[in-house]
Amino acid sequence: MRAATLLLVLAAVQAIASLAFYNVIDKETLREDHARRVAELLVVSQRLHAIAPDELARTMSTSHLEVELADAPRIISGRSEHMVGEIHGHILHWEPTLAGKRLILGLEPSRFGYGNLVGAMQLSNGQWLNFRSLDVTSGWPIALRATVLTLITAVVGFALALWSLRIITRPLRELTDAADAIGQGLVVPVEESGPDDLRSLARSMNTMQARIAATMEDQARSFEAISHDLRTPLSRVTIAADLIDDAEISGLVRDSTHEMEAMLMSLQQYLRAQHIAAEPETVDLGQAVADLLGGQFPGQATLEAAPEAIVQTFREPLVLALKALVENAVHYGGFANVSVAPETDGRWVITVEDTGPGIPEDQFERILAPFYRIDEARARDTAGFGLGIPTAHRLLQRFGGGLAFALAPSGGLQVTVTVPLAPVPG
Repeated sequence: MRAATLLLVLAAVQAIASLAFYNVIDKETLREDHARRVAELLVVSQRLHAIAPDELARTMSTSHLEVELADAPRIISGRSEHMVGEIHGHILHWEPTLAGKRLILGLEPSRFGYGNLVGAMQLSNGQWLNFRSLDVTSGWPIALRATVLTLITAVVGFALALWSLRIITRPLRELTDAADAIGQGLVVPVEESGPDDLRSLARSMNTMQARIAATMEDQARSFEAISHDLRTPLSRVTIAADLIDDAEISGLVRDSTHEMEAMLMSLQQYLRAQHIAAEPETVDLGQAVADLLGGQFPGQATLEAAPEAIVQTFREPLVLALKALVENAVHYGGFANVSVAPETDGRWVITVEDTGPGIPEDQFERILAPFYRIDEARARDTAGFGLGIPTAHRLLQRFGGGLAFALAPSGGLQVTVTVPLAPVPG
């Protein structure tokens, strides 16, 4: 915008400067131009008078020229002015054949403050050709044409400059978009094009992305492996709990190991979301959600799906995200209402509602953080580890989907999933 504004200012300055220049254009050039036109008028009028004298006045008169035939010359004042003499000399220079003709010239003021060139020339039959050339001292007939040409040139130059600027800065805009996407956790290959500095920057960003992605994947896989390996000692502790004579202590140890196993399972799912890969495929959203609810949450959820919900998407990340959200709804509300519907922009959304206590609106952003609990002071025996919604958010974010929260009409939480769209092959 700043560059476009600067170009526009430069074009305006150029147009104003050209306008001022043409307004003070050389008067001698203007006089020669008017003299040439008058000379042409007189020669053509002589020939036309010989052919069709009755049509002379009508044919030769224009918006800037008045011509009439009369028996006497028009009374002219100001014939001795210096400018009139110069114009008379220019006329004879352009048409030497007029030197033997009786030619009278004069200058009269016009209504716009300029001067009209008036004159009379005696024809071969004794009649007089009286004429008036309007605004002979004005530079606008030439200046206007030159100004229009300058404005057209300025507009074309401005358009070409904007187009060139857009082409030149396109790599920079792509880098900006890529930086925004990287900030959201996406991996976006940046095309290495444009000037040397931008190509170098794009190459550095691609290298940085590769290193960050590799580091995060290594960390996620490491923690995932650790969480998997911890199940073995936990299983031993569970077996050992059965050997404890005190039933109360035995139950406490067994419950604690079950909770730790559940936490490790939840953590493993969250870590897997950091590096899971998926290929695009055609998915019937209604059928996919129905299979999920029927297999994982029988009798705990309802489904309302629009017909022909066929999209090109990433099945596994989408199903895993929906599983985490429905599990969260069932856990806190006891029941989940799921719907599949199209949006006006051609995308599809899946809404998950529960009848639980809901979440305050000022907590919507915070619940995306792993292990976040709305009531951090509550006891640790409260179920849930704060990883369900972050897992779903991470999965959808990585594959181009979205997650939004609102208060359900029942007072619970309403989660809207924007289904990620994959490019259609071929």
